Amino acid sequence: MAVRAPVAVAPPCIVVFATRERVRTAARAAFPRRRARLILGRSATEFGAAFHSTLVDAALVDVGAAADEAWRAAELAREFPSIPFFAITPMRGTDGPAVARCVALEFADVVVDGVDDDALRDLVLPTTFSARFFDALQEPPPSLGITQPMQHAAWRHVVAHAGRTLRTDALAAAIGVTREHLSRTFAAAGAPNLKRVIDLVRLISAAELAKNPGYDIGDVARILGFASSSHLSSTAQRVVGTRPASLSRLRAVDLVERFAQGRFRSRS
Repeated sequence: MAVRAPVAVAPPCIVVFATRERVRTAARAAFPRRRARLILGRSATEFGAAFHSTLVDAALVDVGAAADEAWRAAELAREFPSIPFFAITPMRGTDGPAVARCVALEFADVVVDGVDDDALRDLVLPTTFSARFFDALQEPPPSLGITQPMQHAAWRHVVAHAGRTLRTDALAAAIGVTREHLSRTFAAAGAPNLKRVIDLVRLISAAELAKNPGYDIGDVARILGFASSSHLSSTAQRVVGTRPASLSRLRAVDLVERFAQGRFRSRS
């Protein structure tokens, strides 16, 4: 049976702090609904709240006015280092200190207002949390025994979700088979149970997010769609044998190694 290539997942979430309407208009043009989910904040409070309600893929901060509110938004880059931050500025002769401040905050890049508008999407999307997560994990670790085309297609689709909630029936539909056939075929020849693999990828994402000072375990559970912190805790114990508080100290390779030590199977 031919395996259909995985369909595109939900658009990435881009959060923008901008008080200037010109910048807000440019952001809407760069990230239309079919390409991204855009959250526009006029205050640092609105901007910061988005990080605690959804999985943010990238953040843009208009520092052109260099107002205190803009710098309160910009300072969140220190709280969420896993999320790429981009500064937007007119790049006037007096903007040197603002750019230097963004460099000190380890922004991913500085976008020139009015010059880089057409390139904004191409600058941001390859660096998003989801894009980098997929790039790092698109090839399954050899220890998982994922070798068949259907297994590869399913793995890549799971990884493309970057830890977001994913139902097995939606995954099966994406690659063009029934849920029962996918679950049975995925776990053939000693490969892991599909539901366990989905949980493993979610925990790898949780571990990366937990490394951000701005997130606690409750935040991580909420933005990845776990029912509660307790649900995240029980999943971590069952799938990788660790407590959620330890996730921030573990790398993806550590979690895969723990998973491979006898935790391949779960109830279907």
